[in-house]
Amino acid sequence: MSQEGEQEHSDRKKYEFRKVIEDLKDYDGSGTQLVTIYIPDDRQISDVVQHVTQEHSEAANIKSKQTRTAVQDALTSIKDRLRYFDTFPPDNGIVLFSGAVDSGGGRTEMVTKVLESPPQPIESFRYHCDSDFLTEPLEEMLADKGLYGLIVLDRREANVGWLKGKRIEPVKSASSLVPGKQRKGGQSAQRFARLRLEAIDNFYQEVAGMANDLFVPRRHELDGILVGGPSPTKDEFLDGDYLHHELQDTVLGKFDVAYTDESGLKDLVDNAEDALADAEVMKDKKVMEEFFEELNAGDLATYGFEPTRRNLMMGSVDRLLISEDLRKDVITYDCPDCGTTEREVVDRRKSTPTHTCTECGTDVEATDEDREDAIDHLIDIAEQRGTETKFISTDFEKGEQLLNAFGGFAGILRYSTGV
Repeated sequence: MSQEGEQEHSDRKKYEFRKVIEDLKDYDGSGTQLVTIYIPDDRQISDVVQHVTQEHSEAANIKSKQTRTAVQDALTSIKDRLRYFDTFPPDNGIVLFSGAVDSGGGRTEMVTKVLESPPQPIESFRYHCDSDFLTEPLEEMLADKGLYGLIVLDRREANVGWLKGKRIEPVKSASSLVPGKQRKGGQSAQRFARLRLEAIDNFYQEVAGMANDLFVPRRHELDGILVGGPSPTKDEFLDGDYLHHELQDTVLGKFDVAYTDESGLKDLVDNAEDALADAEVMKDKKVMEEFFEELNAGDLATYGFEPTRRNLMMGSVDRLLISEDLRKDVITYDCPDCGTTEREVVDRRKSTPTHTCTECGTDVEATDEDREDAIDHLIDIAEQRGTETKFISTDFEKGEQLLNAFGGFAGILRYSTGV
């Protein structure tokens, strides 16, 4: 498989894992009755079965009958699922979740999920029993790769944060006490200048302290640090060796940024395009810029669910663009009167609505079998047609527009279809 194909496969698998994790995080158990087991790929299944059997036996000592029954039922379900595996788990291991979750009205239902071959290897065996499923280790695996420290500052304020893969995370901010250039009456120009320089120095030390506290503990993971602001502020800050010496060596560059609030962090990432050529957010930006160029001046762009789907069916889509934050289902309606097939995209958490056929006006009902994840629906077609799928972050303006203005679906075409 090509590198692009491997990335596409990985992105889809990450999306599927995220869907499961989001569902798991919504579940609540009554007491400590939700069981999670992380199994590395070098742990024999027979050892795990033995451990589960022992936990089942020990659960008999739980005082609450409801909790005791729920835990033992969860362990039995997990044990049944483990029978489907050979001597060892698949590559990277497996994670199992099982337990009685609240289904409303004082009732519960048993849920069991098995996630095979997570994006990164499971490092150690973990058995966890609590009122929530343990999803944090999986969420860490799904975190975007690439870690950059971000600093924007002028003499009035500063912001420090992270660029984690595609996501910009503001973390700390500070405001300065540096006086303006005009001195107050009664102060000599020399004394005022000295006090102003001291205030600037103190502020730079404060900013460096924030950056050191945030970045030094993770200095071995850092891919680099970007510093932004107006001249000469950023130059003074870097030339003054305020940063920890190990961080100073990782600075990729300094960049002109007009704003130093949280929006300045985004401007910094935008202006550091060359330094971040390999960062995921820049790859997303370039794809979306190409899409907008075709949208505005060409004829090789499509957007919206149905037009994108029709182009996919024709094999005309070169790259399918999907917003990472999109959570929609597509419902297929087959009109019993005129035979028309139509589709409607709805929020994943909303119930299935009745659809009015646009051809004959008949109200058409649909069942859960007529409903599926909209992203999976399009990706299945894309894979059949040899179309590359790109998941686009919303952490920049055009990425937000893909979600909010274009419904989260778009495509760059191989050739014009007029659709």
